Amino acid sequence: MAPKPPVSVFFCSRSLPTNLSRFFGGFLICPMTCQSSESQEAIEDARGADDGARTEESDESRVASAMKELRKTGWYWGGLTANEAKEILQNSSEGSFLLRDSSQRDFLFTISAMTSAGPTNLRIEFRHGKFKLDSVVLVKPKLKQFDSVVHLVEHYVQLSRSGGRAAPAPPGPNGTIQLLLTRPVYAAVPSLQHLCRISINRSARQVQDLPIPNRLKDYLTDYAYNV
Repeated sequence: MAPKPPVSVFFCSRSLPTNLSRFFGGFLICPMTCQSSESQEAIEDARGADDGARTEESDESRVASAMKELRKTGWYWGGLTANEAKEILQNSSEGSFLLRDSSQRDFLFTISAMTSAGPTNLRIEFRHGKFKLDSVVLVKPKLKQFDSVVHLVEHYVQLSRSGGRAAPAPPGPNGTIQLLLTRPVYAAVPSLQHLCRISINRSARQVQDLPIPNRLKDYLTDYAYNV
């Protein structure tokens, strides 16, 4: 009996945007073809690789969408270092905050905020297609998860403004400190149109019901947040 032909699985690499390659490892593995259908084990391996590739592609799309939203906020500072964030926040009031790229490989973003004990940092975790604040193990299961980074920040800003505490902050010299997110620190002066959009989003429940032209409705829904 002639030997069965060997099974080979070929892969292709797909380049990621520079700002995402650090987190996703720079490429996706995509199964392209299989020479033999007689090896069930090889087929299952290929299917598993395909599922993994789709998951990573979905994660890549989710993060890319988050980046697109963040660039509209005005309070996303990009590749700011922790020391630079500290200097910016040093003379700010408690509750002032900004968002920047995380300097740690396992995290994408970090919130730098001013507390009663001085500037502090809180990392944002991305796992299973969701964003949530990083915290101690006992608190993590209780923290909400979000599809969007801006939605996450908006949630804790609303919580802070309503009198709640945004999140457990890293312990200060005298123990636990209260972390509030109330006032974003802008990297550049936002446009009047954007500030009006935020104000309208805060007060309007249904933008589509407003007696304004559709072009303005599209502008409002393009950034449907109030922070």
